[in-house]
Amino acid sequence: MKIKTIQVMTLLVLFLAGVSTNAFSQEKGKKVKSAKKVKTEQIKLFNGKDLNNWAFKLKDPAGDPSKVFLVENGIIRITGNPFGYMRTKEQYSDYTLHLEWRWPGEPSNSGVFIHSQLPDTIWAKAIECQLKYGNAGDFNCNGGSTMNERTEVAIRVIKRKGENLEKPAGEWNTMEVVCQGNTMELFINGVSQNKGTGVFASKGFIGIQSEGKEIQFRNIYLTVPKK
Repeated sequence: MKIKTIQVMTLLVLFLAGVSTNAFSQEKGKKVKSAKKVKTEQIKLFNGKDLNNWAFKLKDPAGDPSKVFLVENGIIRITGNPFGYMRTKEQYSDYTLHLEWRWPGEPSNSGVFIHSQLPDTIWAKAIECQLKYGNAGDFNCNGGSTMNERTEVAIRVIKRKGENLEKPAGEWNTMEVVCQGNTMELFINGVSQNKGTGVFASKGFIGIQSEGKEIQFRNIYLTVPKK
């Protein structure tokens, strides 16, 4: 009886091993479905030639925008005086904004408006991604704009996280702002430095300030989901 029992158990083990191996082979043969990639496309906000798709607002009504916002050799030059800004004529939502900036001379002050709203005024209701030298990466809540991280009404600046990553004057820096619904994340030179949640708006214009001395920009575009 013992010998027969051992033989039966041996056959059972071999049978189960065969079933397991067969199942493994079948599973291995199946094609693993990879995560579907979201297709994207780029929208150029600056074509390297002109500023025809931008609108302008200056603090001084008598000021001439064409003398403040200029294009030379594929680069936008903003003189910094008088104060004001240029903004897209179109509104955008759910995108990644990419741009590059530098100070050709003495560093000063500027910023990038996200979800800017009408009416155009100094300064428009928007979240400003700060470019003031030494403070790039901060958020400024302008014109009554807000986000969850603004915990006190009297304080409109949300300081960046981490050390200053700006390059010296004359060198190009990159800024990327990832906007998804009412959340935005700000990257300076490839490193996340700030994040806002519960942002007051999920759509608006994109603007660039004139506020101090000359600043230059290039390679301004959006990456958006392809429709």
